[in-house]
Amino acid sequence: MTERIGIITMKGSPLALMGHEIKTGDQSPDATLVANDLSEVKLSSFKGKKVIISVVPSLDTPVCDLQTKRFNQEASKFPDVVVLTISKDLPFAQKRWCGAAGATAVKTLSDYRGNFGEIYGVLIKGLNLLARCIFVVDEGGRVTYIQLVKEVTSEPNYDEVLKAVKGGIAKGGSCGCGGHH
Repeated sequence: MTERIGIITMKGSPLALMGHEIKTGDQSPDATLVANDLSEVKLSSFKGKKVIISVVPSLDTPVCDLQTKRFNQEASKFPDVVVLTISKDLPFAQKRWCGAAGATAVKTLSDYRGNFGEIYGVLIKGLNLLARCIFVVDEGGRVTYIQLVKEVTSEPNYDEVLKAVKGGIAKGGSCGCGGHH
């Protein structure tokens, strides 16, 4: 498996990412995740819709909580866009978080037993957590935007993500550069 070092940090310390590096323009790889009701959900089931994939380390941390609440708010402005939040949290924890936060517009999916992190190149080596990253996927299943947040404890640039969703503008770069695309 590919290992990429120094792309992201946690509190300033470099971390290694495991897995395949996704680039804008790539076809969005399929992965099987687990919904709050323990049913399996394939990412390919969202083909035909624009999708925001918001990847977070854990909903039970302050920044992930803020990020997911923000995308839950924004989702209501984009009724044609599916907003997914993916983490390694157990489905029970995701369901509890959604209930406590009143999050009904985002769909939380768990990668606790899957390989989404490896397929999308956002698995943090040694921690079994996912890096903070946003992917925007168009109706044809093509990745049109990627924002890998360099510092895991920082929030993403929401305005850039929303611009990419509204305009469908393809941004250059890849998930591996560590900057905003």
